[in-house]
Order: sequence, then structure tokens, then C-alpha cells
Amino acid sequence: MPFKHGEELTYKIYYNWNFVWMPAGEVVFKVWDEGTQFHYQAFGRTYSSYEWFYVVNDRYESWVDKSTLFPNYSERSVSEGKYNIFEKIAFNQSAKKMTVWRAPKRGETETKTEHDVKAKVHDVLSTLFWLRTIDFAAKGTGASESFSVFMDQEEFPLKMRYVGKNEKKSVHGMGKYKTLKFQPDVIAGNVFKEDAKMTVWVSDDQNRIPVLIESPVSVGSVKVVLKSYKGLKYDFTAKAP
Repeated sequence: MPFKHGEELTYKIYYNWNFVWMPAGEVVFKVWDEGTQFHYQAFGRTYSSYEWFYVVNDRYESWVDKSTLFPNYSERSVSEGKYNIFEKIAFNQSAKKMTVWRAPKRGETETKTEHDVKAKVHDVLSTLFWLRTIDFAAKGTGASESFSVFMDQEEFPLKMRYVGKNEKKSVHGMGKYKTLKFQPDVIAGNVFKEDAKMTVWVSDDQNRIPVLIESPVSVGSVKVVLKSYKGLKYDFTAKAP
């Protein structure tokens, strides 16, 4: 397992609009050990200086079975511009049935629906941690891993593709790192276009934490850059000389 209770990763988000990179916000990922489960949390929000353009205040939480790393339950509270949604999902992985409760905001009247899926599924947050457990470097360049994500009341089959190593990847403000390079599928919709190509660089050490993410979005492009880390399970040895 490449993570443990107390891990905290903070990323700075930059948005490119009309060829200008602007610091737009931050997202923080945390891990708790809750006995038979891991509890993941991601909290992202825009900087006040950016809110004249677009306001984001999102929280994602996922509780996963320690033995499988598949989720048992998840919540997300999303506020992005004029779009708001509060959602809870109970994952019955063995029966392949999802129960979803949705409302415009937490505390408002919820609508309950049930959905069948074809396979065991992740939520968006559990996917990020599960992929860190896979030793892609041992599989070799060109290897891929298939998985399914349940989001917006729908099952999405996706793949993570391993492109190869980059021994001295520059990360703004953090120096250079030994990295593994990936290109994951994205879910087309409000954020990503159908042909969007996301690239992720992950530390080439036992922690396997993302250090840089680059992706086009519906308007412009974004970079997600590692800002700080603490509580890592292993020594962070990916810093390049």
C-alpha cells in the first residue's frame, strides 16, 4: 500500500486563458484509517482573487474497503459557478447495484434512484488512490489498466495508459523529479471535451504521488502542480539531482 493514515497532499491549480497562466485555486487530498476502511477526502476551492471569473467550492469523500480498495459509500458536494449538486452513493459491489441520493445542496430534499452496473466500480476519488497501488513500471511501457467509474448515475469504462519514465521532469516551484508518465481516459462532459488528452506525471518511488497533471478543458487548459506533502508512508526519493 503506497499511502497511510495522515497523508496530506496539496496541489496548486493554474488555468490558462488567452495564453496567460493564472493561479486559480488549490485542492487538498487527505487519508484516514478507520479500521476496516480507508476514508479519503478531497477539498478544492478557487482563490478569492480568481472568483471574479469563476467560483469553485467542491468536497469529495469516499469510504473504501481496505481489502479491495473499492468504495462502500461516497459523498460529493459540488459548487461550480451556477452549478450545484449534493450526492450520496451506497455501493453494493457484490450485487452490482448503486443507490444514489441527489439534491441541489446538502440538507435539501433528496431524490433517490437505483442503478445496475456491469462490474465492480470506483468513484472518482477512490480511483486515484487505487491506481497508485499498481506497479506500472514493472509491467513495462505501453501497459494499461482498465477500470470502471460510477459518476452522475452512470458507469464509465476507462483505461490508464503507462507512457514511460521521465527522469528529470520539471515541476514549477518544486524542482525536478524522477517520474512515471501516464495518459488516462477522461469522462467527456461539462469539463472535458470528447478528445481531451490528460497527462499525469507520478513520482517514481514507493509513494507514487502525482506531481503534475496537464489537461485541456472545455475552455482553455489547466495544470495541477504539487505544492506540498506530509504524512507520506515512505521517504520521498523521487527528487532528481
